[in-house]
Amino acid sequence: MNKEQILKKYYGYDTFRDGQEELIDSILSGKDTFGIMPTGAGKSVCFQVPALILSGITLVVSPLISLMKDQVGTLNQMGVHAAYLNSSLTANQYRLALSYAREGRYKIIYVAPERLLTEEFLDFAKQADISMLSIDEVHCVSQWGQDFRPSYLKIIDFINQLPVRPIVSAFTATATKEVKEDVIRLLGLQKATVVTTGFDRKNLYFAVKSPKDKYAELDSYLKEHRNMSGVIYCATRKAVEEVSLRLEQEGYPVTRYHAGLSDAERHQNQDDFIYDVKPIIVATNAFGMGIDKSNVRFVIHYNMPKNIESYYQEAGRAGRDGERAECILLYGGQDVITNQLFIENNRENEELTDEMLEAVKVRDRERLKKMTFYCVTNDCLRHYILKYFGEKSEKACGDCSNCLTEYESIDITETSIKLIQCVLETRQRFGLMTIVDAVHGSKSAKIKQFRLEEYPSYNSLADITIPRLKQIMNHLVLSGYLELTNSEFSIVKVTAQGKELLEQKETIELKVSKEQKKKEKSSETRNNSKKKAVFSLDTNDKLFDELRVLRLSIARKEKVPPYIIFGDKTLLQMSQTLPTRKEEMLEITGVGEIKYEKYGEQFEEVIRRFQSNTEKK
Repeated sequence: MNKEQILKKYYGYDTFRDGQEELIDSILSGKDTFGIMPTGAGKSVCFQVPALILSGITLVVSPLISLMKDQVGTLNQMGVHAAYLNSSLTANQYRLALSYAREGRYKIIYVAPERLLTEEFLDFAKQADISMLSIDEVHCVSQWGQDFRPSYLKIIDFINQLPVRPIVSAFTATATKEVKEDVIRLLGLQKATVVTTGFDRKNLYFAVKSPKDKYAELDSYLKEHRNMSGVIYCATRKAVEEVSLRLEQEGYPVTRYHAGLSDAERHQNQDDFIYDVKPIIVATNAFGMGIDKSNVRFVIHYNMPKNIESYYQEAGRAGRDGERAECILLYGGQDVITNQLFIENNRENEELTDEMLEAVKVRDRERLKKMTFYCVTNDCLRHYILKYFGEKSEKACGDCSNCLTEYESIDITETSIKLIQCVLETRQRFGLMTIVDAVHGSKSAKIKQFRLEEYPSYNSLADITIPRLKQIMNHLVLSGYLELTNSEFSIVKVTAQGKELLEQKETIELKVSKEQKKKEKSSETRNNSKKKAVFSLDTNDKLFDELRVLRLSIARKEKVPPYIIFGDKTLLQMSQTLPTRKEEMLEITGVGEIKYEKYGEQFEEVIRRFQSNTEKK
């Protein structure tokens, strides 16, 4: 079979998505290949399709057990023989899987990076016909990536011990310039084809809110989005426990996930979420990598993450089926302090030297500043993210909370000058909040300790609220008039551009939000009948629900997540087009020949019954 036939037979798709065919062709031509594609863009297809065409075995290096189980389960459901080798297997299970691999039963084998250089696995690999080594979540190889794992550095040692070097392919959703260069160098990629499909996920709506009561905001959102699956990320285990308990007490179908739980409880809670027993999960960032749940309709960050890479990867777990989903960040000033503490107390990687650790801290402080700016900017949120990853985009997407908010511009020139004068008068020794307190006339102990009340700028802006002064300070940093030092305690400095302002007095304006939203983008449009808002198809809701019931029944019998049978997008298309014959069913996205043989007639029967009942009415 060729690549198009494999795509149709096993995956149920007629055409490749953006970038997939170029990456597949590169692999099939024998070239090392590096794909950077956003979450939900179909990275796995890029190495699985060629794996089914290449003569030998494809090894897939994957960082998490849950990721391996999920992808192997999906492959086996599709009719592809695949297996995983990791610490979740007993010694006997591991040896049995390895013996089957030696017999050539598997075309694709997922393996944890820690297993590669073990004597038993290396002995197998040296004798096996390995056509390709594919590394998933490859940003883990770089110390500049957000999930650096020292075990990934040993992949090159494994490659070098193989008698014949296989094709090496690598994939990730997020990679800055430094990470790209690290991946190519550390894995020894040879004249690699590098494809970046773009980071934009047009089906995702981005919003930042700064509520006085985060829990009340969360509760209100969940009430408006009942019967939907979502992830709520918290910065700490304590916050996960508090939020999940309150939601549970109020009757929400919620579970929790963090590193403080036992392995058994984490596994059970993750399964409850994946199987939609409890469709809402409250978790730390320990949860999510490799979770391929297609019907996540919202990701809410209860706390701000420490960098854009982590935020975009976590937010990207929404809307993997390509349908409408929402990514909402609830921002508070305490979030910055919490993340600063995480950065300064970072001891996660014991293999780093003191010098390297300090370099990582400097990098993380800079990333935290950019994450904070995302939370306070009034510009387009999507544009901010794409610009961060070096991608050109329209200045305004027209579909994020900032683009949908009506703003008015106010002149902040004189206020800005007084703030800059205060920074210079105090000899650029203090942080942002100290400057704000000084110009506002605070009588705090710190103001008195450093005798800041003696400077001319003290109390010069007492008539402006502290939140507005903070907003203006952030704007001056974002606009390049001020800068924050990359140290444990960020100090405000005046840039050359800021000094020019004092001499030239150019006009500076700040966008501030009005109370109401634009009429044509009203909240009614945003929420739009709760269920239908997130889907673009015109569906029969009752039939869609009946198809979901059948899917859940099959999933429970086969002990796999429901979305592995068929994704929501597939069921929605069924409820729209009402296929009752094989050729009609094979036209549905996500229905391949293998899955049709397994499940097609059961779903056709539900559709026929629905049609019959509708006609009787």
